Amino acid sequence: MIIQPTSVAALTWLGAAAGASSEGWRIGTVLSARPLGINEQGLMVLQVGALTVEAEAPGTKLPPQFQVRVLSVGAQPQLEILGDTSLDGTVNQALRGRLPQQNGYAPLLATVGALSQWSVARQLPPYLRSALALLEHSMSTPQELATPEGLRQAINRSGVFLEAQLAQAPANDATTAHDDMKGAMLRLMAILKGQPAFAEGSDVEIDPPLLYRGVIPQGRWPLPTDLASSSEATDFLPRLYTDVQAALARLEVAQLQATPGHWTVEIPVQDEDGADVLQLLLKHQEDAEQSWTMGFSLDLPSLGPIVGELHLRGLRLSVRLWAQHRETVDKLEEQFDNLRSRVDATGLFLDQLSCQHGLPQAGSSVSAVFLKATV
Repeated sequence: MIIQPTSVAALTWLGAAAGASSEGWRIGTVLSARPLGINEQGLMVLQVGALTVEAEAPGTKLPPQFQVRVLSVGAQPQLEILGDTSLDGTVNQALRGRLPQQNGYAPLLATVGALSQWSVARQLPPYLRSALALLEHSMSTPQELATPEGLRQAINRSGVFLEAQLAQAPANDATTAHDDMKGAMLRLMAILKGQPAFAEGSDVEIDPPLLYRGVIPQGRWPLPTDLASSSEATDFLPRLYTDVQAALARLEVAQLQATPGHWTVEIPVQDEDGADVLQLLLKHQEDAEQSWTMGFSLDLPSLGPIVGELHLRGLRLSVRLWAQHRETVDKLEEQFDNLRSRVDATGLFLDQLSCQHGLPQAGSSVSAVFLKATV
């Protein structure tokens, strides 16, 4: 059996495991690992060095013994599972380069929102304003995401499938992916590189990267204090460049880690009072019943962080929701009767519909798709 190409996983570092057992976890350190079995949550249990960790089954069989390399350390270390020399080194190298650079959309959306104020935007050259307008046009609206077709289109133009769409389009079709999120960011990046503000480099302070994990709600980010009080467009450009670069790196990590039955998609959603991030995790299992699992997360100012998991097996559907705030749980449960009626109208059987107070812990939902240190 062909071993899955090198994958990168992020560990949730528990305080109890941060003592002597973690002393050998330095960048570049290679540790021995072996699978121990599957736990009751369906997660694979592995021994890595002196620690026991859990991970979602990779879809291909791991050998009885293998090695992992430590890519980063800290609160959320990252490990690279090493296979034989036939693995795709190009993909692995690309992942290693992008993982430290990547960050979520929230910082970028905050910067773009500040630049959209007319008092600031009018200071920008027309071609840069046009690139920013294209980026905002590539975002979805809540109204679009409320329909199946609108959600499908939002996923298609999320940037994850840009290269596939370009490869399938006629050579003379200039409209293909014109509203694609990745295409808009690439255009903006190219324009920013030509700005005088970058002629001598930039010392802009970079936010810590958002850990590339499962469906974790991403709330809105405030601007740094110095930018929040500025009305000079040139003050925002170094920050904008950094934010676009980090968002592109995160999107490309999602592309590099995607498989034919497993995709992570992040969709910026533009509303009247700002922009939020909808994150989707889509998994397709080609069994007799063609099972689908969709995880999602979002963090709205009015509701707080919400995580959900929908599992469809044949005609049977189960829905689990989590909300950080009790008031949000109550609001969601008030919609359950309406949701049951709408599901019944589709011909599906609703096996489970629940909403729990608090966010899911690693291992209890599709948000747990990376390794977790245990004791």
